[in-house]
Amino acid sequence: MPTTSRAPVSSASALSPRRRLLVLAICCMSLFIVGLDNTIVNIALPAVRRDLNASMSGLQWIIDAYTVVLASLLMLAGSTGDRVGRRRTFQTGLVLFTLGSLLCSLAPGLGWLIAARALQAVGGSMLNPVAMSIITNTFTEPRERARAIGVWGGVVGISMALGPLVGGTLVDSVGWQAIFWINIPVGLAAFALCALFVPESRAPRPRRVDPVGQALVIVLLATLTYGFIEAPAAGWGSPRTLGCFAVAALALACLAPYELRRTDPLIDLRFFRSAPFTGATVIAVCGFAALGGFLFVNTLYLQDVLGLSALHAGLYTLPMAGLTVLCAPLSGRIVGNAGPRVPLLVAGVTMTASGLIMTGLAADTPTWRLMAAYVLFGVGFGMLNAPITNTAVSGMPRAQAGVAAAVASTSRQIGQSLGVAVIGSLVTSAVAGPFAAGFPAASHIGWWIVAGCGLAILLLGILTTTGWARRSATRTAERLAHAPDRTADAS
Repeated sequence: MPTTSRAPVSSASALSPRRRLLVLAICCMSLFIVGLDNTIVNIALPAVRRDLNASMSGLQWIIDAYTVVLASLLMLAGSTGDRVGRRRTFQTGLVLFTLGSLLCSLAPGLGWLIAARALQAVGGSMLNPVAMSIITNTFTEPRERARAIGVWGGVVGISMALGPLVGGTLVDSVGWQAIFWINIPVGLAAFALCALFVPESRAPRPRRVDPVGQALVIVLLATLTYGFIEAPAAGWGSPRTLGCFAVAALALACLAPYELRRTDPLIDLRFFRSAPFTGATVIAVCGFAALGGFLFVNTLYLQDVLGLSALHAGLYTLPMAGLTVLCAPLSGRIVGNAGPRVPLLVAGVTMTASGLIMTGLAADTPTWRLMAAYVLFGVGFGMLNAPITNTAVSGMPRAQAGVAAAVASTSRQIGQSLGVAVIGSLVTSAVAGPFAAGFPAASHIGWWIVAGCGLAILLLGILTTTGWARRSATRTAERLAHAPDRTADAS
């Protein structure tokens, strides 16, 4: 049956400047709690392990149960918002995320906590891409939209960088359950403000649901993550590990050709004809893999090797958080005025240098050396988010803003999932003898991966900001703008 095109429910671009700023603030509130939750949990992992008797793989699942579910559903949530209404989808996400946070704080065991984290992720998947779509449809003037996206990207960096500090304070003063309480009042306030100030909108031609593509994405991410996390216990060459990797490879091999044949694919592969868009996607994976691995390994080093409290460990990472807070809005302004090249080059150089400094980590590493690594990583990560987000949506049709933004958000979560799974498992496998004594040397392989991710960001930052890359983006935008509405021809 043909699908009837629908006009947007309201003209968000006709809102007053004050109303547009309120919409931006509401969207940033949701992003703040999602970003904060991504990193605040890391600092509580040692406390959760003691309280719930969790294994190392259990700690990895506390992080990756959230990020894998989030990554799996982001693109579906973006297209759902385009179809059923962005405000409605956004508010549903706020309810589920807030409820999941409450259940996390009440979890009596590890299994319950992991399940509640998955529920959180279902709600979180409806927030970031839909909020980005709301912003893109509210700020229609290119320069104003770039600045709004810069603010958005800055909130990503700020919230994720503040997580360890806020989490350390809450864990030491109240308990690990308190790290989830902080989401509840913010989620409820955002829900109420959204009902008052955010206009409803839909895409003129929403895409159809792609259940097969969605299932393949879930299988790919779940089996790949499971294989990496469980490999140290099961064995890297065990049938279970190899079977997981084989299923993931098969899902990937089926996904691309299937999506190419779809009239309305879950992942629109036409976007990837743009070199900047493809580069932004890979940069997001690399950058957030580095972040996920950095936070996971560094938290265990500070608390289990150095014996610091959660609050003290959070204070140690304050330079990283502070530099991210300072550099994130600066990066947004640079992107709005001069493009993404400079922030990407700075991010690549500083994140590579940070990883290299940590490759010599030992139990007696001087504090000044740790601080240097934290400062460099904070600068790099602060510079990273704005160019990723702006590049992902620039040049794409506004009607598909939710889908384009969801690809960028998905790339972030995939990167963080793989960072925790891959780096955490490789480091765990390399530990020899007692954990506290063997962990520093075992962590070196993880820090080399972080440095490699930074180098990839540097090289891609150069490649995707050339004249050739810009021309590919222009050609892709023109093709997308003049592509026929294929929905009417779909069976």
